[in-house]
Amino acid sequence: ARMNSTMSEEPDALSVVNQLRDLAADPLNRRAIVQDQGCLPGLILFLDHPNPPVVHSALLALRYLAECRANREKMRSELGMMLSLQNVMQKTTTPGETKLLASEVYDILQSSSLSDMDNMNEVNYRRRKAQFFLGSTNKRAKTVVLHIDGLDDSSRRNLCEEALLKIKGVISFTFQMAVQRCVVRIRSDLKAEALATAIASTKVMKAQQVVKSESGEEMLVPFQDTPVEVEQNTDLPEYLPEDESPSKEQDKAVSRVGSHPEGAASWLSTAANFLSRSFYW
Repeated sequence: ARMNSTMSEEPDALSVVNQLRDLAADPLNRRAIVQDQGCLPGLILFLDHPNPPVVHSALLALRYLAECRANREKMRSELGMMLSLQNVMQKTTTPGETKLLASEVYDILQSSSLSDMDNMNEVNYRRRKAQFFLGSTNKRAKTVVLHIDGLDDSSRRNLCEEALLKIKGVISFTFQMAVQRCVVRIRSDLKAEALATAIASTKVMKAQQVVKSESGEEMLVPFQDTPVEVEQNTDLPEYLPEDESPSKEQDKAVSRVGSHPEGAASWLSTAANFLSRSFYW
């Protein structure tokens, strides 16, 4: 029902791009979106949008779409794609999280065109270049792995997403539902405790950190019970999944729950209509 409610009135750019992002979040829709005539060019045009949340949301949609290997070549060769991503990375007005996200999408698409031998060198070179654009104030991101007690269905996952989205400094996250884990990418100046506080605020879940011991074994480390002050996000940058997460296979069954391919298809044509009216006439 939610999908159609925004469609009754004339949709604005943010609601269209958010719908595309939500559709792209479902692995079952990713091929169809990239095959569609209007959606990819539309997303590329959204990267130049004056409203920062629109740009961030478009990047997230692209980040999801790029997770499907079969999409990468078409995405990379789409007119304006790589150039627009570079523009976002180089623009002085682009927020830090958005720059990191743009460079991540750029790296994935760029590396898809290279042989495995050249791959790492090229990606590392791009990364250094991206870091240069990001400037010294934007320290590197770090990854925190959380084990979340109570993360056992999609409604709990949604609660968890909402809690994490409110924290300033969260760049991305991906869920490994089968093992009750969440892999979170955060700015290096954000304390991991802030994530635990946010998850505890749901009242139904509790997080522990997964760390490796010197012998390489995984251990669960509880966070201190004292809640830390969490800086709230004013413009809520969104989340994105990591590429090829280790339990991707186990996750496939989980991500199928709640898919609506037929609803997605009809919505896609509406979105493509909107995009063509907005941009091409």
